[in-house]
Amino acid sequence: MRILAIGDIFGKPGRAAVKELLPGLYREYAIDLVIGNGENAAGGLGLTLSTARELFDAGVDVITSGNHIWAHKEIVPYLDSELALLRPLNYPPNPGRGYLIAGNVMVVNLLGRVFMGNFDCPFRAMDALLSELEDRSIPIVVDFHAEATSEKVAMGRYLDGRVSAVLGTHTHVGTVDACILPGGTAYVSDIGMVGPVDSVIGVNPDPAIDGFLTQIPRRLPAAKGKVGFDAVMVEVDPETCRATGIERIRRLSQ
Repeated sequence: MRILAIGDIFGKPGRAAVKELLPGLYREYAIDLVIGNGENAAGGLGLTLSTARELFDAGVDVITSGNHIWAHKEIVPYLDSELALLRPLNYPPNPGRGYLIAGNVMVVNLLGRVFMGNFDCPFRAMDALLSELEDRSIPIVVDFHAEATSEKVAMGRYLDGRVSAVLGTHTHVGTVDACILPGGTAYVSDIGMVGPVDSVIGVNPDPAIDGFLTQIPRRLPAAKGKVGFDAVMVEVDPETCRATGIERIRRLSQ
């Protein structure tokens, strides 16, 4: 079984790159399921119904999110709809769900706490979910939307052997530590993003740099130019639900 997980999709440039490049990846890799993080799909912040549908139409099967899922209120009612949208599992009781089953794979969305906010414990939230599962013979892929690499690595080790993959999102900067952990769980600290290459994590460099220099809040428009497409391909043995491979994928779109 081949599962493609796409990093944070940033604004219009990211959506366009997914639409352009995903069909070719389907053909090249014979993909069974596509997971895309839509945390920044609408103007670089949050998700709207139209941007979600654009990603689904492009071939994304499940959209995960993170701390910006509430940025556009129009999406909130759809978190409880038939659309394959996730908000983090470890939020306090709110609309939406933190996991779903698609294509015989359970996809789980978690949110980190270090440098992020006072959310419920993601480690205990996963313990509770796993303890409730009647059928443990299904592949489980976790999108861990978190800032600190230490927290991400700890989660990977904590869930090693209990889930098929723990894949980090949020920082927009891909890491080089993709591996199979000793218990058979595929892991990477951060997938990266689908967004402009000549940017500061997706936005125009000049106002971003000026913000650091002046500490004055300002609008941060998406950068222009070539778009990088960051993803990982996870191969899972459907019999054992253990990962047998993880490959970093990097493409460029105009």
